[in-house]
Amino acid sequence: MHSLLLGLAAALAWGLHDFCVRFISQRTGILPAMLTVFLTGAILIAAAAWAFGDWQELTPPAARLAGLSGAIYALGSYALYRAFALGPVKLVAPLIGAYPVLSLAMAMLQGQPVGPGHWAAIAAVVGGVGCIAVFSTEDDGSPVNLQAAAWGLAGAIGFALTFATGQAATQAGAELPVLIVTRLAAILIVLGLALIARMVQLPCRKILPLLCLMGALDAFALGLVIYSGSLPRPEFASVSASLFGLVTVVLAWLLLRESMNRAQWISVAVTFGGIACLGF
Repeated sequence: MHSLLLGLAAALAWGLHDFCVRFISQRTGILPAMLTVFLTGAILIAAAAWAFGDWQELTPPAARLAGLSGAIYALGSYALYRAFALGPVKLVAPLIGAYPVLSLAMAMLQGQPVGPGHWAAIAAVVGGVGCIAVFSTEDDGSPVNLQAAAWGLAGAIGFALTFATGQAATQAGAELPVLIVTRLAAILIVLGLALIARMVQLPCRKILPLLCLMGALDAFALGLVIYSGSLPRPEFASVSASLFGLVTVVLAWLLLRESMNRAQWISVAVTFGGIACLGF
């Protein structure tokens, strides 16, 4: 249950973050925005890690896994930003939220018991978010943006691998040092991509406060999911964190006036039911 609650808290933070991504990705370069977000998160994590982190517990295997997790997270986040720049929230967010299938599958391969009830619950979660995409069309009635869908699925794969490797790193070392290594690895990957693309620049001053807020939300959410690696059934945190897509969809409906039909709202209810079933 503790892992589940941590995932739900992460979902709220990531839902707010991804709603901001939809706004930011259409107003500035993706790589400069990501670099600002990751740097802000790193500063916040570094302060906590310096004060409370047990660096002696950071073993070489934990450091390697944390670095790998950060690199994958950077690539998954890039896919997320690209997807939100190309497609509507009601399409992209649910597709990215489908990553729990891979999370539970990897947990099963690691020897964790995954019974029929768990699979039924995850089927409800993934089916719910998937139905939102199935029932979605563009505002003019045209088919969904396949390029946005492809980037969304790439983001889902990246996040499933990020959480698996990050939780494994936590099990092999201390939580806060693992988090800062993860964040630094992500920054290096994004910085390398920005250098290759010649996009190392500061975003517009008007959106810097929003990017800093996104960095705090992102660091908080990723920290919760990775920290759950020290708790029983950490894969449940990865599953419940997938609710961030629905948080983003609801915010887009409220604030961006993206339309939601009855079938999509039913899908939201099914997903909430699946999340609740995972707690038992």
